[in-house]
Amino acid sequence: MTPSRDQERDAHVQGSFFGRRKGHRLRAHQADLIEHLLPHLALDIASPAPARLTELFDDDDIEDVRLEIGFGGGEHLVAEARAFPKIGFIGCEPYVNGMAKILTQIEAHNIRNIRLFAGDAAELLAWAPSQSMRRIDLIHPDPWPKRRHWKRRFVQDATIAAMARILKAGGEFRFVSDIDDYCTWTLAHLMRSPDFTWTAERAADWQAPWPDYTMTRYGAKAEREGRRATYLRFRRI
Repeated sequence: MTPSRDQERDAHVQGSFFGRRKGHRLRAHQADLIEHLLPHLALDIASPAPARLTELFDDDDIEDVRLEIGFGGGEHLVAEARAFPKIGFIGCEPYVNGMAKILTQIEAHNIRNIRLFAGDAAELLAWAPSQSMRRIDLIHPDPWPKRRHWKRRFVQDATIAAMARILKAGGEFRFVSDIDDYCTWTLAHLMRSPDFTWTAERAADWQAPWPDYTMTRYGAKAEREGRRATYLRFRRI
């Protein structure tokens, strides 16, 4: 059977994306962006990292760098990049569909201060220089609710130590989830780290989003379904 044009396009895109996970079939323009725009924005961690991550961006006015791990559809990352044009943002997302969505927004708004990584965030953390980032966001990550899968959660002692290495003193790790068990897990792991302190002083500090927070589509869906998110902020000591 001769493959259809759509099948050929998807196979080509998947190959150029190094076989990363894909859900719904991409639209033709999304596939084109992954083939032609993504290579200009993608980090190559096979090469040594620059001494200062601000060098990854074309604009000489970039003052600091932040990372969002698992940005999903990119709503939060795009809003932050547009609100803070002098901050460089790195978005990490292994799903092709998430990359396609954010590339569409980057093109539409001509965003210049985002770079992308389509792989394992742990590898990115190992690649980045020490004290090279101001903030790391992890928003509504996969909770891996079954006990036998807890080792797959991103928040682990090893990844906390890796984040501590690359965050500047006074930098922050921010975590959002509507899964109570994962919030408890994250709080317990960060509280036992010698490198972080929880910034909350009152209940409202974790019950409400921080100022100017951009709600993601998943977050809005959770609220509609009656699940309240917890907003945790930890400062690098």
